[in-house]
Amino acid sequence: MLDYIVVGLGLSGIAISRRLEERNKNFIVFEDNSQKSSLVAGGLFNPVILKRFTLVWNANEQMKIAIPFYKEMETQLQAKIVYPIEIYRKFFSAEEQNNWFEAADKPLLSEYLDTNLVKDINPNIPSEFSFGRVRQTGVIDTDILIKEYRNYLKNEDKIQFERFDYAALQINEDSVSYNGISAKQIIFCEGFGMQHNPFFNYLPLRGNKGEYITIYAEALQLKEAVKSSVFIIPLGNDLYKVGATYNNQDKDPQPGEAARQELVKKITQLITCKFEVVDQSAGIRPASKDRKPMLGRHPKYKNLYCCNGFGSRGVLISPMVSKQLIEFIENEVQLPPEIDLQRFSKKHYTD
Repeated sequence: MLDYIVVGLGLSGIAISRRLEERNKNFIVFEDNSQKSSLVAGGLFNPVILKRFTLVWNANEQMKIAIPFYKEMETQLQAKIVYPIEIYRKFFSAEEQNNWFEAADKPLLSEYLDTNLVKDINPNIPSEFSFGRVRQTGVIDTDILIKEYRNYLKNEDKIQFERFDYAALQINEDSVSYNGISAKQIIFCEGFGMQHNPFFNYLPLRGNKGEYITIYAEALQLKEAVKSSVFIIPLGNDLYKVGATYNNQDKDPQPGEAARQELVKKITQLITCKFEVVDQSAGIRPASKDRKPMLGRHPKYKNLYCCNGFGSRGVLISPMVSKQLIEFIENEVQLPPEIDLQRFSKKHYTD
């Protein structure tokens, strides 16, 4: 009998699987490649919400756990994943500058916001009101991370590439069985695919479609990430990722023309040099009703678990909450109420 079955291998599933490896647990992963939000993500790790100059939820703890986590995965996979990179926020008014300085005076933000404004960062990105620099930021190459970890699990014979059939899951008192595989526990890490899961689709998961374009801009020569009305992130070889859009209504996982036009318009307002759109990608972010992760035990079945609801912050959130969930399962360390899915069960779950 295995210790765990894990369903889904985006950022959530990878983090859960790594936590299980740390404890020498036996597990198998089922992955059907249906969800793309982790693959197409910009991959930025940035503790500051640059629209309002506030910290993201639990920013310091997330940063403290996430960066060592990905560094360890680099060693395990023998692949470059973590790229430190500065992020510059373009200001549009003196008021924004003042708000930046006010935020930088706050104890928790002071280590991230640089009060020495930068007048020019690139001749092709003008700004009348300068730029603010965010410290301790960078990019996780989610594409390489996911591909390399999938290959690793394949070589370890710990992954099956197939759609999970919920009807074939047998739930016993102290175990589950699935197509001849028995395990003590099962954890669903399905992202927006959770809407099809009959055990957890009662949770208020709100899909948020995000789209990116990749541009080729030979003259830009940008080494930093810049936040304006969109992010522009250097990929190397004169390629840049631009995004992202936010659409709560559109649940079509395919890229759309309206989003492409929106991003082209915004990047045209940011950079002055010529560029060419060479790619477009889309994914549905799994966002919760209160914008907090949703993880924990099923209200009825004690060996069914869920790890979901990361929204656009999966890079930073997943290493932290995966640790909390496995400690909850293995050591009965209670989950913080703000992320425990039980906060929704009373209102939304019916047996």
